Amino acid sequence: MPDKQYKFIISGGGTGGHIYPAVAIANEIKRLHPSAEILFVGAQGRMEMTRVPEAGYKIIGLWISGLQRRLTVDNLSFPLKVISSVRKAYQIIKDFQPDAVVGVGGYASGPLLYAATRMGIPSLIQEQNSHAGITNKLLAKKVDKVCVAYDGMYKYFPSAKLVLTGNPVRRDIANLDGKRLEAMDFFGLNPARKTFLVIGGSLGARTLNQSTEAALQKIQESGFNLIWQTGKNFYPQAQTATQPYLEDQIKAFDFIRRMDLAYAAADVVISRAGALSISELCLAEKPSILVPSPNVAEDHQTKNAMALVQKDAAMLVKDVDAGRKLWGSAFALAADTEKQQLLRRNIAQLARPQATEDIVQELMKLIK
Repeated sequence: MPDKQYKFIISGGGTGGHIYPAVAIANEIKRLHPSAEILFVGAQGRMEMTRVPEAGYKIIGLWISGLQRRLTVDNLSFPLKVISSVRKAYQIIKDFQPDAVVGVGGYASGPLLYAATRMGIPSLIQEQNSHAGITNKLLAKKVDKVCVAYDGMYKYFPSAKLVLTGNPVRRDIANLDGKRLEAMDFFGLNPARKTFLVIGGSLGARTLNQSTEAALQKIQESGFNLIWQTGKNFYPQAQTATQPYLEDQIKAFDFIRRMDLAYAAADVVISRAGALSISELCLAEKPSILVPSPNVAEDHQTKNAMALVQKDAAMLVKDVDAGRKLWGSAFALAADTEKQQLLRRNIAQLARPQATEDIVQELMKLIK
């Protein structure tokens, strides 16, 4: 019997923390239903307009952005953007005729999910963080199902709609066995050395970047490799900073497309504490030092990090202390194999490898 040709719209973006869960959901739908047709809807000018086509999916952009906290020209045009985006969302849905829609947070998911729910299309939102985003909070009363990654989310969403699934993570990160030598070859690193991986999120992290730049000399002298994801803005400075060092030892990248290989290469990871990063670290089972960003709503990255720290599953260095403490802690952890094993064992217990499958299962229930 041929597979029914389902049609889905997935909407949201703005950062990798929204985009990669969206792509993971799309990939799982295609794995289960190869003939399914999937359309993404994002915000014009945001990173999803590049990253989603790179993942092999079509995307349409809406003219939408967030409200700024100060009076700007963008704020004055915000009502016009909302009206324009909702109208375009209605037209997209009318033309595409989806069986269901998924919102992952970010500006574009608001107009698209609003239009879809008004048109009676089955709808699901996926919230990655322990503190719900404003778009998802606004949509929760209208959608059919809310998939979350943390306990206690009834503070933000109707409990009858909640399903605790975990965060969708790319399948390749769930299976790193046997990839280390491939990873070393991919990054051009000496496989005889232990490796630090520094990831500041898809947009980079100034504190992590500045602390790492200051530690480059010691990293080389101590005989470690470094894979350093800087984000786009800091990358030119990082390129200049890494030039004096050995090419097979210290590598800076604005963006890493093969995160499975980055994790496979890493012995110790230094990371922001975004929800997606934490979900990936749990699956990859990596000893980690988390440096929560202070520039997020309700300090939710610290809450994300503490969920691990309290279970001896990760270490924490505050952003304000990173310049003084981060690399001292990193070198100490790299030298302490017992501590690494403890962190690895405990973080593995927090992984939810079936999260993406569970979310797609909830989505299919809405259709059937």
